[in-house]
Amino acid sequence: MSTAQPLPTADEQTPKHKPKKKSRYSLRLGIVEIAALIMGLLYMIPFYYVLSNSFKSRGDIFTNTSGLPKEWMASNYVDAWEAMNFGRVFLNSVIITVGANAIIVIFCSMAAWKLVRTKTRLSTIIFFLFVAAMIIPFQSIMIPLSKLSGQLGLQNSYWGLILMYLGFGSGLSIFLYHGFMKSIPEEIEEAAIIDGCSQWGVFWRIVFPLLKPITVTIIILNTLWIWNDFLLPSLMLRDIDLRTIPLATFYFFGQYTKQWDLALAGLVLGIIPLLLFFFAMQKQIIQGITSGSIK
Repeated sequence: MSTAQPLPTADEQTPKHKPKKKSRYSLRLGIVEIAALIMGLLYMIPFYYVLSNSFKSRGDIFTNTSGLPKEWMASNYVDAWEAMNFGRVFLNSVIITVGANAIIVIFCSMAAWKLVRTKTRLSTIIFFLFVAAMIIPFQSIMIPLSKLSGQLGLQNSYWGLILMYLGFGSGLSIFLYHGFMKSIPEEIEEAAIIDGCSQWGVFWRIVFPLLKPITVTIIILNTLWIWNDFLLPSLMLRDIDLRTIPLATFYFFGQYTKQWDLALAGLVLGIIPLLLFFFAMQKQIIQGITSGSIK
């Protein structure tokens, strides 16, 4: 009669020599990380110069450009705020940037949707005309644009400048919307039409919510462009009460004097709202990327 063999213990079940896991970290990866770190530090050098010199006196900027301030002049920001009338110019920049973004998103999304869904030769030609407009240099149309805007009464007004941004921003925005719109199945829109939805309802209730990833991208690109733009506002806005932040910063540089201490402090004040915008939009950016990847 055979006797039952005892069960092996936990120590006997585990192998004496565990296979070592292969390390995923390699020399090549380490070199890439070091190169990326060096590249990031190089890109941060201009920000260091702007930030450190914004706390220096005018004489200290010229004698000690690369070093830290000998005396931290926080009063530069107070003087720059008052000289720029920063509260007013900040409000002007916000109104123009938000208004231009809103009108670009509304009109360009609808235009791209119509161009994609209308499969004719005319719609293809119109799309390529929008794309071709992106390669026209702004400097080549500055004088005719200034003359025409004066004749139409568009100068010295928010809406005149916003209308100009719609014209110059339509090419890239329609191009991006057009490419993204092709990934949206037409069957969704056809089902909505069968259920009794109008063309207006199909776009705003069905199509436009699906455009959230590319809409966030377009808003970010246009915000960077419009907020930092100097040339177009300098042509359109002559009134001192309508100046944007770049225009107000420019007036620290006169014909005979250059107030670098106040100008650099003004630059930092203009950068801070953009940083806050990116921190506030960070969640939306991540959601846009993830929703676009699983759509």
